Amino acid sequence: MVAKMAACTGSKDGQDSILEPLCFPEQPASSTSAPSLQGPSVELLVCLFCPESVPLRQKDVLLKHLLLDHKLVIGDVRLIADLPKYMLYWRGRFLEQPVSDFCSVIKTNSTGPLEKQEDYFLLCDVLPEDRILRERLQQKRLEEVLEQQQLERDDSSFHRLCMFCSEEFTGNRSSLLNHMAREHSFSIGLPDNIVYCKQFLDTLQDKLDNLQCLYCEKTFRDKTTLKDHMRKKAHRRINASNREYDRFYVINYLELGKTWEEVQSEDDRELADDEDDDWSDWWAHPVSAVCLFCDHQSETMEQIYSHMKETHGFDLHQLRTELNLRFYQQVKLVNFIRRQIHQSRCYGCQETFECRDDVLRHLVAEGHVMTLPDASTWNQPQYYFPTYENDALLCTLSDSDEGENGETSHVEDVPVIAEDVSELRALKQSSVLNQLLKSRGCSS
Repeated sequence: MVAKMAACTGSKDGQDSILEPLCFPEQPASSTSAPSLQGPSVELLVCLFCPESVPLRQKDVLLKHLLLDHKLVIGDVRLIADLPKYMLYWRGRFLEQPVSDFCSVIKTNSTGPLEKQEDYFLLCDVLPEDRILRERLQQKRLEEVLEQQQLERDDSSFHRLCMFCSEEFTGNRSSLLNHMAREHSFSIGLPDNIVYCKQFLDTLQDKLDNLQCLYCEKTFRDKTTLKDHMRKKAHRRINASNREYDRFYVINYLELGKTWEEVQSEDDRELADDEDDDWSDWWAHPVSAVCLFCDHQSETMEQIYSHMKETHGFDLHQLRTELNLRFYQQVKLVNFIRRQIHQSRCYGCQETFECRDDVLRHLVAEGHVMTLPDASTWNQPQYYFPTYENDALLCTLSDSDEGENGETSHVEDVPVIAEDVSELRALKQSSVLNQLLKSRGCSS
């Protein structure tokens, strides 16, 4: 089953409101309750052996204390998803059993006198219990982040001013993020890749309020100087190497302790196994085509064409034959219908409705299912581009017709006619650049 395709995003003025490529979901999203928005952590880190404790942001102080006072080192601390809970767990275990039962013992000055030798303890994921604990904490953190992300996706109470023009945005966070990317060339990523969005924007706003550049983080004397600096130096972006921003991107929670840079830089050859080099365990999801009108999908194209004809009365093959549509005209027609349905608009008469269900009822009631507007409406270059990036229906279109025996006619019998580019030539001749070149005696 395919999730609903943003059915109620139609625009009343007839203009497109798609701001980024759409994509059919591969599987339905599970409905889970999400926790409330979390602010910066104020948890305490408690020593494993004594009452000493420090705020989480001062973890290096406690790690130094463990090393100097208790001779214990925790391996790969940065890979621990929830350090406070990790410390509490081992504090309890060390009360039950001696530390030597869990940790590797490292002797210093092993070749020197016995009185100068010291034992240090290493707590790391070589110990199966420690590895299991780290994985469990990582899994729990990932679940919390995904729930929070879903909460923010569904949140319609978002309210904030743009950091650059003070325009007010309400509803969903994506409206503000898309506005900043489109109008101010400032993008922090796709909305669906971001989590804890309010805290992220608060962090960026604080930097601007403190007259600090978002990229190089230099401080300037006034707002005008800061704006000029960010414009001239192309610093209207964030610094990807700033670890402060990692917690706002879902990709940084996907694997145990790995950042997005480490995930992307991994060499796939390291995963190769010479003893198991076949593809027998590969189970790929079948490519499914989605109906133009509803969420139904089929694994074969014959099934999806039959579904649209029997359920909705729409026969794409008939339209192709009656209108003598070439391949690229079919592509534009499918993308046009997709977009109109996504915008909750009847593609036959261009009337706009509140949601997709209303459009479908209108199509049937008014007999507009097989009614197309004038070709000038849909036969436009903008509809070369898929409304949904993974639209498998586009892969089935053909220039040829099938005969009664099921065989496809020869492609050579179908003339290939180029698209009319006369308007583009005229536009080129009248362009400002072309006029400037002519005035300088250059050819266009």
